[in-house]
Amino acid sequence: MGPLAGIQVIELAGIGPGPFCGMMLSDMGAEVIRVDRISQSRRAPPDVLQRNRKSISIDLKSDEGRELVLRMVETSDALFEGFRPGVTERLGLGPDDCLERNEKLVYGRMTGWGQEGPLAHVAGHDINYIGLSGALHSIGENGGKPIPPLNLIGDFGGGGMLLAFGLVCALLETKQSGKGQVVDAAMVDGSAALMATFYSMAQRGFINERGANLLDGGAHFYNTYETSDGKYICVGSIEPQFYELLLKHSAVDADEFSEQMNREKWPTLRQNLEQLFKTKTRDEWCEIMEGTDICFAPVLSVWEAPNHPHNVARNAFVEMDGITQPAPSPRFSRTEPKVRHGARIPGQDGDDVLSSFDYSVEEIGQLRDSGVIG
Repeated sequence: MGPLAGIQVIELAGIGPGPFCGMMLSDMGAEVIRVDRISQSRRAPPDVLQRNRKSISIDLKSDEGRELVLRMVETSDALFEGFRPGVTERLGLGPDDCLERNEKLVYGRMTGWGQEGPLAHVAGHDINYIGLSGALHSIGENGGKPIPPLNLIGDFGGGGMLLAFGLVCALLETKQSGKGQVVDAAMVDGSAALMATFYSMAQRGFINERGANLLDGGAHFYNTYETSDGKYICVGSIEPQFYELLLKHSAVDADEFSEQMNREKWPTLRQNLEQLFKTKTRDEWCEIMEGTDICFAPVLSVWEAPNHPHNVARNAFVEMDGITQPAPSPRFSRTEPKVRHGARIPGQDGDDVLSSFDYSVEEIGQLRDSGVIG
């Protein structure tokens, strides 16, 4: 039983950050019921983000469908949605509608731009939100253009994870106040929060142009390097004692590399290390450096990472329905989160879900016959 066992959450199905939030909550033991659109495919998507939840397909545009969700809300702890501002209000499922049925409900909202502001109602994606927050500008090579870091910062770190954190915070507060509230999680806000350290550094004068700083590839001792077999390693030898080990194990000229924090020398020293690391394979460098305090690791692909001995020892990856996927995180000493099942076919659990909300067999049959549920 995970630490959120006993918490019931309604997820109005969306894409990206919403499903990631649902995965995080359900991994931790919450009973998350995913409300899919009735028009969705009957085929089960092999999507890790959709694991651990039951699915019911509901026509949210019908009066009966809206009433069905509101009845579920009456005995649930939280609901979250990822539509543009105003969509759930038009469906009759906005915060006021739901809190009227259950004053203790925590209502989570996941958007890119937030619920208000000049851009609140326009379309966008991760790349746009992190562009506006200052995150994207900071990532890329010196002299080159900004490089999108997949969609990790906006959608997942500054989006779904932020919403999950906000929901749990509000649920804890509800236990004290007895009242629910609305959680407004915006990816532009979340990605800005992830940049807090770098805003601080910039205002202290420690941030120059992109790709020329301590943590963005500018420093020779905090960088990635290609090896002779076309693979890569990474080093992060920031502290002096770790930097000393880097020089020792790489067998470079210690005098040449002595001025670690001299920014003027970083480009030349980086080029020297580039040439050095190309003299051996990635595995050979692992033999020399892995397991030391250099702050070293091989750069592994998604196919390689699950098989690394450290990840194997920690059971960092699990397999479900033939798909290798990250195990639930973080870990707890007493309440164990786990992957219980993979993605469900949209609407697959409709009967079970409605039965748990005291719908009779006859009522379920009528809802299906009328097209309210799939």
